[in-house]
Amino acid sequence: MIVVVDERELVTEGFKSLFGREGVPSASFEPGEFEEWVSTAADTDLDAVEAFLIGQGQTQCELPRAIRSRSIAPVIAVNDGHSLESTLALYDSGVDDVVRKPVHPREILARAAAIRRRLQGIVNYTDIGSIRVYSDGRDPEIDGAAFALPRRERRILEYLVANRGKRVTKGQIFNAIYGIFDEDVEENVVESHISKLRKKLRKRLGVDPIDSKRFLGYRIDWA
Repeated sequence: MIVVVDERELVTEGFKSLFGREGVPSASFEPGEFEEWVSTAADTDLDAVEAFLIGQGQTQCELPRAIRSRSIAPVIAVNDGHSLESTLALYDSGVDDVVRKPVHPREILARAAAIRRRLQGIVNYTDIGSIRVYSDGRDPEIDGAAFALPRRERRILEYLVANRGKRVTKGQIFNAIYGIFDEDVEENVVESHISKLRKKLRKRLGVDPIDSKRFLGYRIDWA
């Protein structure tokens, strides 16, 4: 999930629509509302955030500090000023990157993924057995061949792999895939997506690499 912060509703709704077209959930806040949310949100909600996109607002340079006290997710600022001084001020405030409009949502996602790789010191893919799962939106591969998946199933596989060895709940997966504020979709839809994903993996691999336990959640850990 991408969290967009801007005092202009037109801007936040625009980004929400653009990310939605890419199959990426997002949530939007005005700056004052965001400061309250980021300071009180549950850890599980913050764990679902892939990146923060900070736009116009009087507290633009104050928000990165509030975010850093709760999350290590990339913080990307949108600089409407196009001046060197404003760009340097944003970097000084603690943001990880600065972009200028117009910017395509795929560029934002790519920049966020690059930041996470630098922070974590990892490459942009993870191998589990014969499965290679990318963190940049590409379809996974099995034995070197593309394994095309619908975007929801692909993102669930990415989330499980990112939490390899850990058991994650249906609620955590839902938050990561649909966003924590999507009230139009039932949480049980996750079960349907995972069922289809497991069937496809089983058909291709001959085994099911996803372990599930009732009330405890799901885990992928296959050598």
